[in-house]
Amino acid sequence: MPDNYFARYLPLLIHLVIVGIVACGMVLLSWLIGWRRPTRAKMAPYECGMAPIGDARERFSVKFYLVAMLFILFDVEAVFLYPWAIILRDLKMFGFWEMIVYIDIVLVGFFYIWKKGVLDWGEASMKRGGF
Repeated sequence: MPDNYFARYLPLLIHLVIVGIVACGMVLLSWLIGWRRPTRAKMAPYECGMAPIGDARERFSVKFYLVAMLFILFDVEAVFLYPWAIILRDLKMFGFWEMIVYIDIVLVGFFYIWKKGVLDWGEASMKRGGF
């Protein structure tokens, strides 16, 4: 083991230098030997296989973002069920009742957003002045 503290990081430094050389080499080689024949089809923006329609700065409904945030929120809450299921036998009835309380709290939140109309995407909810 070398006495110099920074000598321990020499393999990491060598690795970073090699990675940098390989990355720059790939970009340089693709620029040097790559074909450049731009056509109208190649230069058109690609949006999921559909031809772009309208302006890119079009307004989106707030419901899109609300549903995305709620999906992440409930997905993270569902992840907490897995470790609980693994150690359920060790927790006995105390763990069972604690998880019932947890699921009740999650369901109260779910029913709240359901009653607020966040999950309604129909035209009727838009006319009522919902989100």
